[in-house]
Amino acid sequence: MKNMGLIIVANRAPFRRTPQGLVPAVGGLATALLPVLEAQGGTWVAASTGFKPHPGTTLHDGRVRVEEVPLPEKEWQGYYGGFSNRVLWPLCHYFLEKVELRREFYLDYQRANRRFADKVAQIYREGDTVFVQDYHLLLLPRLLRERISGRIGFFFHIPWPSSGVFRILPWGRSLVEGVLGADLIGFHTQEYAENFLRTAAYYGYTVTGQRVQVGERWVRVEVHPLGIDSQRFAELARQPHVHLHAQALKRLAGTNHLILGVDRLDYTKGILERLLAYERFLQAYPHWRGRVAFFQIATPSRTSVSAYRELKRKVDEVVGRIIGSFLREDWVPLRYFYQTYTQEDLAAFYLAADVALITPLRDGMNLVALEYAYTSQNGVLVLSNLAGAAEYLREAILVNPYDLDGIAAALDQALRMPQRERQERLSALKERISQMDVQGWALRFLESLKRK
Repeated sequence: MKNMGLIIVANRAPFRRTPQGLVPAVGGLATALLPVLEAQGGTWVAASTGFKPHPGTTLHDGRVRVEEVPLPEKEWQGYYGGFSNRVLWPLCHYFLEKVELRREFYLDYQRANRRFADKVAQIYREGDTVFVQDYHLLLLPRLLRERISGRIGFFFHIPWPSSGVFRILPWGRSLVEGVLGADLIGFHTQEYAENFLRTAAYYGYTVTGQRVQVGERWVRVEVHPLGIDSQRFAELARQPHVHLHAQALKRLAGTNHLILGVDRLDYTKGILERLLAYERFLQAYPHWRGRVAFFQIATPSRTSVSAYRELKRKVDEVVGRIIGSFLREDWVPLRYFYQTYTQEDLAAFYLAADVALITPLRDGMNLVALEYAYTSQNGVLVLSNLAGAAEYLREAILVNPYDLDGIAAALDQALRMPQRERQERLSALKERISQMDVQGWALRFLESLKRK
């Protein structure tokens, strides 16, 4: 099959294995980019570890092709488990004490990025557009610039940190040079874009407005906030069985008010601090005891990494302490769900919850906040001011995720909020979220990439 115009390059493939065969992955990049790729025809290039179709598998009526980049296990561990998740991830989220600056990680990262470049160059046809995704592939745009003539876009989905923090990396210059191989670089917020521009300036590049000069080329830096599949969540919110599930969750809570948290079990998500804030809330506002319950969903994540196993141990301890301190015969103050849920299940939780408490310590965007606000019919969103989504969801109650007393006060405010104010805030949030539709994000970026 001849390539037909668009090549998307990401660490992860857009499909997952089920007993029924391959199905599109739910949420995130797959939701954003698969429909665009299906419409245009083209190829998705991904690492083969964890996803192993036959090389060049054609899916979706011949319109989408998946090409593997085989990575040896040791190299995968250094590139993904090492440099991506023990260097870049903690650094970009300001967890500097977790950064492991090991040269062998970077060497494996280089090797893996070169393998991606080899694969893209192999399948590239004159006139194709290449759209590279995220922190796993920072070196790839420049490697491609040396090999192909087409338009190259790059999107960074996590926070780009301040230049002072980024400069901690011994390989910072090479990483910035890698990104600047693109024609267009995208970020979720203006803060991240400005941080990148300052970083490029530090390494000696000329920056004019939202552009960076690289030799005779000018690279554009733009803000394109990622949204959710709003049509999908609107449909789920209308389904009778989803409403029945929500009612069952309300009965399980056994209270008039339900607070909800939904996260991957990741140290950036602030789950531990949030549980401590809920404990503080129950201590400081005793009249809510017996009248409110908290459901925390924590999806297992990176269980092979020691920092994540340690986080789970600490969370388990605090969960046990809260239940042990406040449990009554007629009231369970906290339920902790350490499992993965479908979008359909989550929609029921969103409908059931009177308040969503979404307090990452740092987050590129946070789509759960958007999903909750769009699905809920009468809820209040309490959101970390350090999530990218806070730049757009101003009608939420914004909190400092490190301020336990502040979060406790915000919960009291949310639970006491008059009905009219709830509806006004929620309507404004829904309107803005509808304008940030996930597929519109991809189309807007690709349209901009076409422009010189």
